[in-house]
Amino acid sequence: MDANHLSQRLKAVANYVPNDSRVADIGSDHAYLPVYLLKKDLIEYAIASEVAKGPLQNAKNEILKENLSDKTDTRLADGLLSIKKEDEINCVVIAGMGGILIRDILENGQSHLNGKELLVLQPNVGEDILRKWLMDNYYSIINEHILREDGHNYEIIEAQKVNDKIIYTLEELKFGPILLEKRSPVFIEKWQNEIKRLENIISSMDNMKGPKPIIKINKMKKEIKEIKEVL
Repeated sequence: MDANHLSQRLKAVANYVPNDSRVADIGSDHAYLPVYLLKKDLIEYAIASEVAKGPLQNAKNEILKENLSDKTDTRLADGLLSIKKEDEINCVVIAGMGGILIRDILENGQSHLNGKELLVLQPNVGEDILRKWLMDNYYSIINEHILREDGHNYEIIEAQKVNDKIIYTLEELKFGPILLEKRSPVFIEKWQNEIKRLENIISSMDNMKGPKPIIKINKMKKEIKEIKEVL
């Protein structure tokens, strides 16, 4: 993979970045996403931000190779601390890490956000935890997308700050309010696979010698029931 040949996951993330925006890509790695967007003339400016020197150097090399130093800044910083007021960032991308880590980055860097940015988030796991943070911090989930690539499901969440808190149900936090509405084939398949996974765990617990972990089994049975109701 390189900036000219993005993975399906990164391409899907790129589709959610508004045209002509000023983007901060947090945890940019090789800066493939900002370079791709800049080469296609889709965005105005980008910050490629990394917390470690190695990945930041990778980003610098990619940007130099593509002659995009005039439109891109590389910054070594912890999460959103790379964003300055004068950058006039209006889109923040945090992709390819766990939902808890994304939540922590947002929580710890709130003072570096002006509240007008569009958030484009792609957690690998822990989507419900991230959605709960967005709800608690007055963000509205305005779009969601799910895709499958190389045997993994990826969810993209697009969120915008609002004045009035939007309350999502536990079901919406778990499954995604917009994904629930769309009910795409990938969404259905993801949760059908989750039912199978839970059923296999219950079956192996049932076959255990000695006392069975009844509380765990009942919790999983309850979860299966919830998923089946949604499907």
